[in-house]
Amino acid sequence: MKVKVVSLEKSKAGSINLEEAIFGLPLRSDILQRMVTWQLAKRRSGTHKTKGVSEIRGTTAKPHKQKGTGRARAGTRRAPQMRGGAVIFGPVVRDHSHKLPKKVRRLALKTALSAKLAEGKLEIVEELKLTEIKTSMLARKFSDLGWNSALFIDSPDFDTNFSKATANLPNIDVVPESGINVYDILRRDTLIITRSAVERLQERLQ
Repeated sequence: MKVKVVSLEKSKAGSINLEEAIFGLPLRSDILQRMVTWQLAKRRSGTHKTKGVSEIRGTTAKPHKQKGTGRARAGTRRAPQMRGGAVIFGPVVRDHSHKLPKKVRRLALKTALSAKLAEGKLEIVEELKLTEIKTSMLARKFSDLGWNSALFIDSPDFDTNFSKATANLPNIDVVPESGINVYDILRRDTLIITRSAVERLQERLQ
């Protein structure tokens, strides 16, 4: 399919052919959900932990004798019902990640790209380059274009002026083509990809 290419000034800069096998797939919300769950699970540090009875510092002596006090039996002050005691069945350090087939991950990325194109929220730009670092100027330009929540995808050697100018803009992300992922695509309203990034992406996902 042929899609127009624009510049940052929204003027026409030619067209590009997008492959149906990458940008023309039907929406599969189940695949997208599996992919986002997999990504977020991999991001979890898994360092949350509570102490068990064996890890609590304290005396090993009985708090009081077994009988004759009128109180409930108690064998240790480190028990969970005691102040400062252990936590039973609390979280432990672990890896939250799980496996997801590579074919499913590839399909999820294609589905996310296809969904953005079908919604009319995919823009192909010629390049993302600035002659100077002007965040305020870029913010006004994005506002005029309606790019208030956008993900920009460029080739690995992207322009540093553009990335620095967008660093302080809320809801704006700049990612190299090699780092494109489903979660970042879905969390932003508009997806903007450069011509060179599209060509590299189509070559990689064939």
